[in-house]
Amino acid sequence: MIFRRFFNQRDQAQVKTNNREQNLEEIVALIQSGDHVLRNQIIKEYQPFIIKTSSKVCKRYIDPNQDDEYSIALSAFNEAIDFFQPEQNRSFLTFADTVIKRRLIDYIRRESKYLNQIPMTMFDIPDEEEHVINFVEVKQSIDVYHQQQQREERKEEIIRYTKEIAKYGITLSDLVKFSPKHQDTRENLFQIADILANDQELVGFLLETKTLPIKGLLSKVAVSRKTLERNRKYLIALAIIKIYDFHHLKAYLQVDREKRVGK
Repeated sequence: MIFRRFFNQRDQAQVKTNNREQNLEEIVALIQSGDHVLRNQIIKEYQPFIIKTSSKVCKRYIDPNQDDEYSIALSAFNEAIDFFQPEQNRSFLTFADTVIKRRLIDYIRRESKYLNQIPMTMFDIPDEEEHVINFVEVKQSIDVYHQQQQREERKEEIIRYTKEIAKYGITLSDLVKFSPKHQDTRENLFQIADILANDQELVGFLLETKTLPIKGLLSKVAVSRKTLERNRKYLIALAIIKIYDFHHLKAYLQVDREKRVGK
């Protein structure tokens, strides 16, 4: 094959000389310019490199005729051809190796068959400065940080909410005490609170007088005055969540409603 001279025939996973390394990058540039025939040839020529890299990541031999991992690695090699930039990457093979590893790691993390079978060190990948980065550990650290951040946000939101409903003479213990036991009643009150929170005139009355706009609600909902008065604190508490967009509490209410509807 006329392109054989561009490649190291003894070990196609590495390019031994600076001259051949440069030639390989020139070939990639030609492919990026639209040479589809050359793309197919270089992919075929570097099949051993793809197999070797994917086998190293998966800690077993990857059969190109049977294993899905090979298809993923092959697609990653093709992706590396498209996105390789000589001015940003030292060599094409180094770049392709990194892309293949990252795509396989993404696949492995999704596949349950790999759970408890692969050591964390297999996810180590050197960055451009030869520092080792373990992407699973980084991802886990980010997840833990986000979970901690959400806990802090929920805590702060509850504090702000508690202060807000206190203006109406309502406490969190009141919500437990006055929360309706029947699903239909709760859902009906959710809908009334939605109507209240979405009506600027009713919201204005509530915020200004710190009382439930019973008269205004009676003209918009099909319930009795007695029902509104009996559930005054609960309705106000629900409306405050929606008016001030306490999103963590809103999410909790939505999940609670979905669970009850699903019963």
